[in-house]
Amino acid sequence: MTAPTISVQVMRRYVLGRQGLWPGRRFAGKAGTAQAIRCAELIQVDPLNVVARSHDLALHSRVAGYRPALLDELLYRDRVAFDYGEWLFIASMAELPYWRPIMRRRAAAPRWATFAAAHGPLLDGVRQALRARGPLGSRDLAGGKKVTSYRASHDAGLALYYLWLTGELMTHHRANFARVYDFREHIAPAEFDHEASLAEAEYFLIRKQIAFQGLCRARVFGDLLARKLNPDEAAGWVARLMEEGEIAAVLIEGDPEPRYLPAADLPLLAALARGETPDAWRPVGPTTEEEVTFLAPLEIVSARRRAKTLFDFDYVWEVYKPAASRRWGYYTLPILYGDRLVARLDPKLDRATGTLAVKGFWLEQEVTGRDLDFAAALGRGLARLAHMADARSLDVSAVEPAALRERLQVTDRSDL
Repeated sequence: MTAPTISVQVMRRYVLGRQGLWPGRRFAGKAGTAQAIRCAELIQVDPLNVVARSHDLALHSRVAGYRPALLDELLYRDRVAFDYGEWLFIASMAELPYWRPIMRRRAAAPRWATFAAAHGPLLDGVRQALRARGPLGSRDLAGGKKVTSYRASHDAGLALYYLWLTGELMTHHRANFARVYDFREHIAPAEFDHEASLAEAEYFLIRKQIAFQGLCRARVFGDLLARKLNPDEAAGWVARLMEEGEIAAVLIEGDPEPRYLPAADLPLLAALARGETPDAWRPVGPTTEEEVTFLAPLEIVSARRRAKTLFDFDYVWEVYKPAASRRWGYYTLPILYGDRLVARLDPKLDRATGTLAVKGFWLEQEVTGRDLDFAAALGRGLARLAHMADARSLDVSAVEPAALRERLQVTDRSDL
């Protein structure tokens, strides 16, 4: 059967809506933060804190009333989510059994198997210290042999990371964002502290990858498996999941490569194709036409070159580029207005003065800067961002054109 063709707009709205980013925030508070993590499938974590950390910006984009303390409670007190992965992400704790075989697979990878074989006494010593002293971070075990690694500065810290990556430890909490570890059985709720079979795990995680991407290409089905999925295997998974009714295929106008989505989402696509907003996606507050959203640097809808595919919008996070090589700014965020990316914002929080400063602002089209509705939506978005970041004032002096800047300056800030 030939896959149906959908428009680029339907593609864009589906991917945004599937991630909880459109047509507005539909989650609220702490319970909503847990819902948003499940909706997004994975939230990527990054330690850099210029205005807020990337994972906090991602949840701020989805959850009305979001504060970073809500995520800390969910992770470190309620234990309804956990962090994991070499590209670090947050997932729901209920998924832990499916990640355990992947953790075991990482232990067998040549790099880590070699490390474990060469450092048996070190690993035993770290385990003993945890049993004797309770949760420990890398700094608590400082003084060992220095290592050259992105993961740790000394061998005991790298041992902690190894034991975490391979599933023996989990994150107990963070101190100044540095991970503090404890044994998995001390952290994971008993109902989730078991291990699925490898076959069950791969089946679960391939379906998760499809939902995470939203309209997923077959060649990335295996991205969560910690192994390469060759083209024949990918084709086999397509055939199996299609036959089982788990996934469906669609084409995007102008692109001959099929994309796959959970079959249960076909009614959502149908509603979008009719120009409707699915009832399940109704926002709890302003829509993205009424209040812009600033997308996190590592947001799945715009990072990894997807901004070009979905929005015809060039976006590269330039934080690690030399200043002279940057086209835009240090911590530039795409601005979502309606279902389009229309501008870029480079914000910075001056914590000494409590000022959220716009260091740079770039419109895709000049006409947007003359749009009174956009000016109001931008002002509301900045006010919400400032509130989440505990800023007491806004500096929009870098915003151009001047007429847009002047409208922002007179926007009511009473909700900061």
